[in-house]
Amino acid sequence: MTFPPKTGSGRPGRPAAPNYSDATGRPGPKWPARKPPGFKPGEPSKRQAADDGSEREGDRIAKLLARAGVASRREVERMIEEGRVKLNDEVVTTPATLLKNLRGVSVDGKMVAAAAPTRLFRFHKPAGLITAERDPAGRSTIYDALRNALPPGTPRMIPVGRLDLSTEGLLLVTNDGELKRAMELPSSGIPRTYRARTFGDISQDRLEQLSEGIEIDGIRYGSINANLERSAGRNKWVEMTLTEGKNREVRRVLEHLGLEVSRLLRTRYGPFELADIPRGMAEEVPQVQVERFRKTLKAV
Repeated sequence: MTFPPKTGSGRPGRPAAPNYSDATGRPGPKWPARKPPGFKPGEPSKRQAADDGSEREGDRIAKLLARAGVASRREVERMIEEGRVKLNDEVVTTPATLLKNLRGVSVDGKMVAAAAPTRLFRFHKPAGLITAERDPAGRSTIYDALRNALPPGTPRMIPVGRLDLSTEGLLLVTNDGELKRAMELPSSGIPRTYRARTFGDISQDRLEQLSEGIEIDGIRYGSINANLERSAGRNKWVEMTLTEGKNREVRRVLEHLGLEVSRLLRTRYGPFELADIPRGMAEEVPQVQVERFRKTLKAV
């Protein structure tokens, strides 16, 4: 006895089961695979296929090394390209390698320690220091000052963003490369506030036009909140708050307006203020404030 093929489940409102084979016996379409719990469209997967066909879970090695304070994620990727990162004595060839932890990972022949708790310091950078670990020209760097400014035993710190040679004020430093990266991303929209001592003529009305953005030499700068604080003749203090932080943005904009900048000081980065920290000194941000701030960032 033969039975007619089933065209449905027999339950009202339920679609027919998919046909898994056609007239040639080849498999047909199947139901789409179910998404794992918590799946959100657009999110990167933390799974990848292993050589044996199974799946691995974890984070990219570049992210883990950045989180451990080895370097920024971009710098870690460069280290991997140069063959400086190994896993169990085998050279890591791609920053997309997924790991649950850093056990067995070494950089330049040194084993990487587990990630320490995130620490963040507010450092009052003096003018005349390069925001870099070393300078080919032999000029002093922020690390020359940080050695005396940070408590003994502080792990390696990396700067969040940069202040150029002649700019002073608030520079945040952290041992967490992922936090650094997230705070630097333009998409994070973190406001930075500067005070500039200028020489020249400017009006508040002209400064307020910067809120619409401005283009200089083919470079477009976004909205800037600028205010004339006080003036004595042609000497004026201007406060500017911006979110992009492009290279030398404040100086370029003010010079484009016909002002000569004689001093530039950053006073705030996001919720963190320079306050009354003495020049060349640093103060640690309480852990609870760091974690509260981290939750507001999209990239961490």
